[in-house]
Amino acid sequence: MRKVKVEEAIGLAIAHDMTEVNVEKKIKRVAFKKRHIIQVGDVDKLKSLGRENIFVFDEHGKEVHEDEAALTLAPLLAGENIVYDKEPREGKISFYAAIDGLFKVDAEKIIAINRLAIPSLPTIHNNFVVKKGKQVAAFRIIPLTCKPETVEKSLKILSRKSSGTQSQQDQALTVKPFVSRKAALIVTGNEVFSGRIEDKFTGVIEKKLEAFGVELVVKTILPDEREVIMEKIIQFSQTSDFLILTGGTSVDPDDATKAAMRDAGVELLQAGNPIQPGNNFTIGYLAEKPVCAVPAAALFFKITAFDIFLPRLVADDPIIAEELAALSIGGLCHFCEVCRYPICPFGQSF
Repeated sequence: MRKVKVEEAIGLAIAHDMTEVNVEKKIKRVAFKKRHIIQVGDVDKLKSLGRENIFVFDEHGKEVHEDEAALTLAPLLAGENIVYDKEPREGKISFYAAIDGLFKVDAEKIIAINRLAIPSLPTIHNNFVVKKGKQVAAFRIIPLTCKPETVEKSLKILSRKSSGTQSQQDQALTVKPFVSRKAALIVTGNEVFSGRIEDKFTGVIEKKLEAFGVELVVKTILPDEREVIMEKIIQFSQTSDFLILTGGTSVDPDDATKAAMRDAGVELLQAGNPIQPGNNFTIGYLAEKPVCAVPAAALFFKITAFDIFLPRLVADDPIIAEELAALSIGGLCHFCEVCRYPICPFGQSF
């Protein structure tokens, strides 16, 4: 691009979209599209936009235009089940979920690109539940042009393998479909099994599962007997995609539920997690199938640790022990009077 005075630009092509902003009329729109050939009648309009000089195309320019940079990087940014604008608007390309599912972002790559200081690549939070058509990211370079090295560095970042606990994928932006559609439920507790108190857990769990299209294919109520619970864990795990236990979980050393999970061969990531409410929520794997224990917090709070992890269970997104500690940042609920979860920082990670 090269800069010329507006009066001298007649007959030349504008090198970028030019935006018109009018706060009083609540207008923010493209006044002149890129490649528009400036006419005599455009001069006054351009000056009313505060333009005494404008940038026009320079065939001999050595820098990369903002549109070219966006179009070059978009295909590498968009991973599985991500679509994007085919043409930039004001130098920006937006990315969208192509299906309902769980949005995954490779934080390592996104941060590395933004550290170049020239690109702007914001995204929504990692592990966010999205509907088809939801915008999940946007890319542009902040100036109108950039050096070719900036694009080359970005391409190298996007093409390299991921590392670390925060980046478990090789594509920068993806959406994982919800695939685990069958769940099993074991409610434990002598007081519930004997009928002394009513089972409140099943209704709560069923409602949360229904929101993700998950069917509760089998359920039962058991006493706090370690061997009985263990046997049912093994049995139910064979007929479901993931298994939920609730009712008798506690922080007591003699917690029969978590002990029975271990007896059944469940490899627990750890006993509990740092998120509150629901820090006694415990997850493990039995032959790669998730098995989790949901504490009583699920009865008293609208959103708990169970709600943070549930979308990942349904998307068959492996959870590893190393990432649990990182959930402590943002893992404390704000206990708002009006809950707006998931449009909320609670449990969100980068």
